[in-house]
Amino acid sequence: MTVLDKPVATATTIKFAIPKGRMFEGVRRLLADGGLDIEATERGYRPSLPLAGFGVKLLKPRAIVEMLAGGSRDVGFAGADWVRETGADLVEIVDTGLDRVRLVAAAPAALLDGGRLPDRPLVVASEYERIAQVWIEDRGLDATLLRSYGATEVLPPEDADCIIDNTATGATLVANGLVVIEELMISSTRLYASRTAMDDPAKREQVERVGLIVRSVLEARRRVMIEINVPADRLDVIVSVLPCMREPTVSALRSQSGYAVKAAVRREELAGVVPLVKQLGGTDIVVTRPEQIVP
Repeated sequence: MTVLDKPVATATTIKFAIPKGRMFEGVRRLLADGGLDIEATERGYRPSLPLAGFGVKLLKPRAIVEMLAGGSRDVGFAGADWVRETGADLVEIVDTGLDRVRLVAAAPAALLDGGRLPDRPLVVASEYERIAQVWIEDRGLDATLLRSYGATEVLPPEDADCIIDNTATGATLVANGLVVIEELMISSTRLYASRTAMDDPAKREQVERVGLIVRSVLEARRRVMIEINVPADRLDVIVSVLPCMREPTVSALRSQSGYAVKAAVRREELAGVVPLVKQLGGTDIVVTRPEQIVP
């Protein structure tokens, strides 16, 4: 039984939205690592999860944003770019950091003068109509907005002078002869809740439980558990150099000759920690990957 299976004070069903498409696999793995496996059913778009009191539906990310804003869904994963595009007033529960992209303005290098767009009427193409229109107005451009429907990067130079689009690596922009002239935002997959759900104490409790599980998995992905046997006379010096969340766990060895020390260490620190604690007298060093970490 997980904390999500505990009974709550109400039988209210929490309407949970899971994104279809490219975001699905990352969200699926994230939930699975928290013990919440998405299981397909005969009803296609309505998978099941081991979440008592939750009704799950697969939806397009933009639809999730709109439904959360309208209150027909209580909680769901969506991209921050579509939240900004729609202007939806949502409560961000967790930034997963998944599907990280930059939303940028880009144009053909040959069009630019000193890295700037020319002072003439322009055509700006984008799927993000609201964001693009605000960008045009904020910069005082004489520009017409062309609504695109995918593959925006292929429009310049014949059909558009500039585009506003998302990019993960920038490779597609380069392949199409475009250079970034401005970064508008960083977007990623995030867990959002509706204002209505968060104003309801029973729903808020359930939403926060989901957030706790997601955060615990994300924290575990950032850390490893390191276990070290430490001679009694080296305990203080090793503990002093061992990075951890709060304090390491220290317990006496059966022979009373020393201590077993355990700490959750950030992955990027591991390469420096292991040789250092070995040099300072630590032995029998074991590194494992935790499934979840709840601070």
